[in-house]
Amino acid sequence: MKKYRTKLLLKELFRKSIHLCSALVPFFLDRWYTLIIILLFLALAVYTTSEILRLKGIKIPLISGITEIAARKRDEDKFVLGPVTLVMGILIASFTIKNPDCRRIGIYALSFGDGLASLCGKLFGRIHIPGTKGKTAAGSLACFTAVFISTFCVIPDTKAALITAFFAMLIELLPLADMDNIIIPPAIGWLYYLINFL
Repeated sequence: MKKYRTKLLLKELFRKSIHLCSALVPFFLDRWYTLIIILLFLALAVYTTSEILRLKGIKIPLISGITEIAARKRDEDKFVLGPVTLVMGILIASFTIKNPDCRRIGIYALSFGDGLASLCGKLFGRIHIPGTKGKTAAGSLACFTAVFISTFCVIPDTKAALITAFFAMLIELLPLADMDNIIIPPAIGWLYYLINFL
C-alpha cells in the first residue's frame, strides 16, 4: 500500500512539474508573442497527433513515454486531455487579455494555484470537501496561498490579490476534471482586470 501511494505521489509530482513549467510562458510571451503563440499551437498539434497514434498502438518516442508516465488512472486507455486543456487555457488567455500583467496573473493562477493544489492535496489532504469529487482542504488552501503570492508578486495590491486568490480557489474546487485548465487563466486574468483596471 505504501509503495502504491509513493508511486501515485511520484506520478503527481511529475505531472505537476509540467504544470508548473507553464509559469515560464508569460516571460516569453512578453518578448516574442507571435513566436510563442505559434509554438503553443505547434505543441498542441504534435501532442494531439501523438495521442491519436498512441491510442492506435503507434508510440512516438519521448512524447508517448512522458504521456504514459504522467497519465492518471482515469486516463488509462484514453486520450490524455490534460496537456491539451493546459495549452488551450493559456492560448485563450493570451488572445483575450491584452494587459500583460492580467494575462500573467491568469496563467500563474493555473501554473501555481491549480498545480500546487493537486500536489498538496495528494501529500497533505486529510479533510475532503463534500461535492467536489475528492478535493481537499489542504489543496484548496495551497491554491489560495499560491495564487495570492503570485498575484501580489505581479502587482502588490493585497486586497486585489486576496479577491483573486479566493475566486481561483472557488474555480479549482469545482469538479471540472481537466476543464479547469481552460477556465482558470482567462477567468482569473479578466477578474483581475475588472478589479484593478476598471
